Amino acid sequence: MLGFDRITFNQEVMGGQACIRDMRITVSLILNLVANGMTTEEILSEYPYLEREDIRQSLGYAGWLAEESVYVLEQVPA
Repeated sequence: MLGFDRITFNQEVMGGQACIRDMRITVSLILNLVANGMTTEEILSEYPYLEREDIRQSLGYAGWLAEESVYVLEQVPA
């Protein structure tokens, strides 16, 4: 994963989920906070040990995952 140096995976931290810099803050938590309307400034205020780049990379990582190819199979009438 080029360019995501703040996203870490460690079985000893949150069961191997994508986390921020080996902290117990998951990428999914950050994504949910943003999805529910929190601004970057609000997130940084609530989690002062996070940095702006942590949030940026979380969003970028989600975008990278969403680029996954999906192949629709043709349905055969029953």
